[in-house]
Amino acid sequence: MRSVTALLIVAVLAIVGVLSSIFIVDEREKALVLQFGQIRAVKQEPGLAFKIPFIQEVVRYDDRILSLDTPAIEVTPSDDRRLVVDAFARYRIADVVQFREAVGPGGTRLAEDRLADILNDNIRSVLGAEGVTSNTILSEERSALMNRIRVLADSRAQALGLDVVDVRLKQTNLPEQNLAATFDRMRAEREREATDERARGEEAAQRIRAQADRTVVELVSEARRESEIVRGEADAERNAIFAEAYGADEDFFRFYRSLAAYERALQGQNSTMVITPDSEFFEFLDGAGLSSGVTPSGN
Repeated sequence: MRSVTALLIVAVLAIVGVLSSIFIVDEREKALVLQFGQIRAVKQEPGLAFKIPFIQEVVRYDDRILSLDTPAIEVTPSDDRRLVVDAFARYRIADVVQFREAVGPGGTRLAEDRLADILNDNIRSVLGAEGVTSNTILSEERSALMNRIRVLADSRAQALGLDVVDVRLKQTNLPEQNLAATFDRMRAEREREATDERARGEEAAQRIRAQADRTVVELVSEARRESEIVRGEADAERNAIFAEAYGADEDFFRFYRSLAAYERALQGQNSTMVITPDSEFFEFLDGAGLSSGVTPSGN
């Protein structure tokens, strides 16, 4: 009976030992076989693998591309306009042995802390380099700056067994204490531009009004000149007609002119004129001023 029990115990231990010696490596990971903290085997191909039970252990690491968000930091470009910048990076474990030797049991968490420090150092050095201004960071050159950060970070991350695949700047903002001053400066610049635009508009309006006024004066002057010319020509023509009429019949002309004088002098219902009866003004009324061929009408 005891021998049967012993055999069962041995069989169970053998099964447990066999099961403990077998492990599966997933296609999305890499595995290290450790013995007393030392690397004994590297398992990078997916499938079944073996280890010494109870003596060796298996440590697994993700073989996919991983993401890391860096904390926001302040950078000072060459124009001394401070910015708050944060970034995210994509990386993968390229050399699992070197990775284990670099971070030890700390694993991915410790590696990401060190990688974040590397990224922040390179972000400060690239964005704070000579010739890099805040406008450069916000322009199309931003992509080139991010690529420089990636290259520098990747060269330093090789010591951790990591490949830095990509680095992207997420936000690029002003510090809170600078926002009010920046907004005030932007408002002052916009107001100055608006004042300049209004001044230029007023200047243009003055030029247009002056041109219009000058055009009006010129048009009025030209119209007056033409009207004076027409009036003069009309007066000359009228005088020529009068002179011709006067030359044709002097008595008739004197008679016509006297009648016009009577018409102008005796207007309205209550016109009164005090004059001596023998005045020359009435020479055609009493017939004394008539010569042959001119007969006054009326009484």
